[in-house]
Amino acid sequence: MLIALKELLQDAKQYRYAVGSFNFNDFDDACGMVMGAADQKAPIILMASVAAAKFNGLAVCVKFAEGLAAEWGVPVCMHLDHAQDPGLVCACIDAGFSSVMIDASQQPFEENIRITREIVDYAHAHGCSVEAELGKIGGHEENISLADEDAMLTDPERVPEFVKKTQVDALAVAIGTAHGYYKAVPHIDFERLRAISAFDVCPLVLHGGTGIPSEDMIRAIRCGISKINVGTEFKARYTDAMKAAYAARPDEKDPRYFMRAVREECRRAAREKLALFGGAGRADSLIGREGKQ
Repeated sequence: MLIALKELLQDAKQYRYAVGSFNFNDFDDACGMVMGAADQKAPIILMASVAAAKFNGLAVCVKFAEGLAAEWGVPVCMHLDHAQDPGLVCACIDAGFSSVMIDASQQPFEENIRITREIVDYAHAHGCSVEAELGKIGGHEENISLADEDAMLTDPERVPEFVKKTQVDALAVAIGTAHGYYKAVPHIDFERLRAISAFDVCPLVLHGGTGIPSEDMIRAIRCGISKINVGTEFKARYTDAMKAAYAARPDEKDPRYFMRAVREECRRAAREKLALFGGAGRADSLIGREGKQ
């Protein structure tokens, strides 16, 4: 059984670590990620982009996650990332996702609240958690594209009202990070993050984890971040592992040789990130809390 995002982030907030939330593309990288979580005895969030959810099938994503959680004995949350179509979000909830993100951040403030609250009401009635976004996180990755000049940092003063009116379980904040690759070392607005965190109304999420220096990740967690998204790095390590395996044995006809290389590389990546984020050893305390919202 899958665990709800709300359960994971309550634990992360209490024990001051961040849960690793990793974008997968198919079963093999998802498998490697959960294997890495098992190595660290850490909870993990498997995150499907809109494209990955459609590519694999909504119910298939859920079965991936359920099977991997049972096989490797760690808490797994199945999360839909950055969806802007309420119909797709509800379909994922119906399919059994334990968490969804409705991203209405490009809408005016009141409209963002309205759309988000409708999803929250539906999700909570089905035992599913909801993440939303306030501010506009820039960058380019899959279905998400927002030019730097159109990005907008989160206004701390609007956070309490947004959370109170929407009842979201997690809030993605725009504090200087971006999706995809950075052109330079990102400048995280830690003062803004501390101001948001001071309201203590909701677990906070950091998007755009690829390329952020380790020391800034740790500092962000200390300032109140409870979930960190990493996508582009896993995609790069997946394809690099596949290319290296082919280069080493170009005449190999057994697909499992290539898939094993992908799994092991994603396992290493997950293991590294989960150790950095501080969640190693927290899995056992969360076993038995699956299915709760």
